[in-house]
Amino acid sequence: MLSNRRALILVFTAIAPMFWGTTYLVTTELLPPHRPLLAAFLRALPAGVLLVAITRVLPRGSWWWRSLVLGTLNIGAFNALLFVCAYRLPGGVAATVGAIQPVLVALLSAALLRQRLSLHTVLTAIAGIFGVGLLVLRASARLDGWGVLAAVGGAVVMAFGVVLSKRWTSPAPLLATTGWQLVAGGLVLLPITVLVEGSLPDFTLRNVAGYAYLALFGSAVAYALWFRGLRELAPTEVTFLGLLSPVVATTLGWLVLNQHLAPLQALGGLIVLAALIGAQIRRTPKPVAVEEPRVLVG
Repeated sequence: MLSNRRALILVFTAIAPMFWGTTYLVTTELLPPHRPLLAAFLRALPAGVLLVAITRVLPRGSWWWRSLVLGTLNIGAFNALLFVCAYRLPGGVAATVGAIQPVLVALLSAALLRQRLSLHTVLTAIAGIFGVGLLVLRASARLDGWGVLAAVGGAVVMAFGVVLSKRWTSPAPLLATTGWQLVAGGLVLLPITVLVEGSLPDFTLRNVAGYAYLALFGSAVAYALWFRGLRELAPTEVTFLGLLSPVVATTLGWLVLNQHLAPLQALGGLIVLAALIGAQIRRTPKPVAVEEPRVLVG
């Protein structure tokens, strides 16, 4: 059963992947073409600087290098690979490959956090992958080799980032640690972006609006909610919420881009939602009956 506090944390954490589900639409409709690294950089660094400026708290001791590691995994590498997927793959293919993340997190949690790998978790994760495949994958979808590798790499680095974020809990305020990771990820991306993509293009108002939305809502707000969930919940519980991202992406394609929603896609969406709910259900052990001591009356 879900307590009121845990249910509230789940709801707020779920907002993060819902924001991330808008990334594909924003990328294709508002951002300049063929600039995935620039999109990842501008999504991360401005949001991180904003949060650090608000909190005015800097890392101490080991949190300098831990912020760099977590920022590289959760922000720098993941966002770069995410935008490579968005530019090179249809959203359905990228989402289906990314749906393997709950399985990876479950395996890493068993190895690094000594959490029990249950059959329930594995079966729920497989159901989630199947549901996402029905929801977003079309027969006409093209497979780009580099795009598929980027999707797999994104799932792997994010899985490591999720588990290490749970293992390394910072004593600093949540917004501060979120800002550290965003700044670290942005700085890691900066030289790579300059070397690979060169100088900045001429931005239109649509481009500026797209980057501002991704930085504010897709990073500052979303990652703060995501890391808050990781502090309070098990990594597997949090990562299953990531399946909401393709649900939102498909819904936006239907509502905004007038894409057709087939019956099998609707069935896939229901399977994904069932997997999400099933992942949050905790099995409580049956109470052990204790035999009351007998009182002997002589």
